[in-house]
Amino acid sequence: MSSLRIYVPLDSAAVALGADEVVAAISQEATSRNLVIEIVRNGSRGMHWLEPLVEVEVDGKRIGYGPVAKADVASLFEADFLSGGVHAKSVGTVEELPFMADQHRLTFARCGVTDPLSIADYQAHGGLEGVTNAIKLSQSDIVETIKASGLRGRGGAGFPAGIKWDTVQSAQADQKYIVCNADEGDSGTFADRMIMEGDPLLLIEGMVIAGLGVGATKGYIYLRSEYPIAARILNEAIEVAKANKLLGDDVLGSGKAFELTVFIGAGAYICGEETSLLESLEGKRGVVRAKPPLPALEGLFGKPTLVHNVLSLCAVPWIMANGGAAYAEYGQGRSKGTLAFQLAGNIKQGGLFETAFGVKLGDLVNKYGGGTRSGRPFKAVQIGGPLGAYLPEQMLDLAMDYEVMAQNGAGVGHGGIVVFDDSADLLAQARYAFEFCAEESCGKCTPCRVGAVRGEEVIDKIAAGTDYDQNMVLLEDLCELMVDGSLCAMGGMTPIPVMSAVKHFPDDFAPRVNREAAE
Repeated sequence: MSSLRIYVPLDSAAVALGADEVVAAISQEATSRNLVIEIVRNGSRGMHWLEPLVEVEVDGKRIGYGPVAKADVASLFEADFLSGGVHAKSVGTVEELPFMADQHRLTFARCGVTDPLSIADYQAHGGLEGVTNAIKLSQSDIVETIKASGLRGRGGAGFPAGIKWDTVQSAQADQKYIVCNADEGDSGTFADRMIMEGDPLLLIEGMVIAGLGVGATKGYIYLRSEYPIAARILNEAIEVAKANKLLGDDVLGSGKAFELTVFIGAGAYICGEETSLLESLEGKRGVVRAKPPLPALEGLFGKPTLVHNVLSLCAVPWIMANGGAAYAEYGQGRSKGTLAFQLAGNIKQGGLFETAFGVKLGDLVNKYGGGTRSGRPFKAVQIGGPLGAYLPEQMLDLAMDYEVMAQNGAGVGHGGIVVFDDSADLLAQARYAFEFCAEESCGKCTPCRVGAVRGEEVIDKIAAGTDYDQNMVLLEDLCELMVDGSLCAMGGMTPIPVMSAVKHFPDDFAPRVNREAAE
């Protein structure tokens, strides 16, 4: 007797919302009904408002039910959900939902679809095509393919990946490394976590290809400690990869070696900066290094090191499978390919939406995000984490594109989009930027270490109306100093949320006594 397959996510967001309890209830209910079932713990589709999203396959289509609670399970069986029966939690064919149908899922094509730890499932859905092609090419040809794709770093800086690869590949050394920056600490971001939990073999394949391309034989995934499920899945996936010769002394019969290790960080935001990450990986305190030398030439243990974000490496297998030119057909201008935009904050339909660069910010917030969760009027959106700019409603027509955003004083960052309604106080948010910087600064440079503390004090004086005009000028001067004098982007970018809030929401910076009198 064949078993009926039921998909329930193991993704952290789904688990936090009760997915494990739903699995237990489904198993118990099936046993009581003498039904033989198979529960697959897949990744998340990225529609977090529907989690836990339970899926069944009917006539080749995946029918979804969500959000499912433990109390819904018995009624789902009564409604014959295993055959796609109608239920109050029915959402229909998952791929046909507008949120899913309008995406360009290249990196996240398998996430939520396959068993994350099944290499057979991975291959059946296009996995290993990229590395198979890469094995047939020279290092230079692999690097040229990455250059042709126009891929830029997805961690925030948007630096051309091909230049990094070329630099590491050209460097002469007895050992080279691939380091994956999985220290995803930005507010409103979760794409790295989702792909590591939902399609870990993709990251492994991407790192193997990178090793083949630049001549590296060892890799490290620097993972934030707050991701225990991702840590477990990655380590299990590495064992699967070893058993199937994707990792080891002879990668898929190529004669090339590649080893991979997961390294758990200690919770410092600054270790998302590549040189701090390398210091931590070497067992030292996570403090920013001065550049030069560049990590591509003298990185981990003084050796040439290719440091990339999770999504940068996860884009590589598709590029190698389909060609650099095919990837470059997506996007616009110098922003090539797709990005997994993460919708968070006060938003009705929070989740992950992968599409080509050029999509309008307003479409992400309103068309796909559904506007504010509170139902109150939209006020602001912060893009790119806690050091990103706050943009007002009149800027929602901007295209999500590296150059367009830069021209408007903002950045794409890691693709995190945090929405605020009209109850938000942007002066308080500006103060939080300084507070965050003061808390997370590594302390190496004075502009960041001291400037953040002085910033909190100046904001408090502005709020109190103390020497208001002078302190507004002082705030601008302080921000200019931090931008020009900080050793890394931690201090250099902290002024971005502050000054964007001042620019676009000046009323929030009026002295509190004046505001209260006006009200």
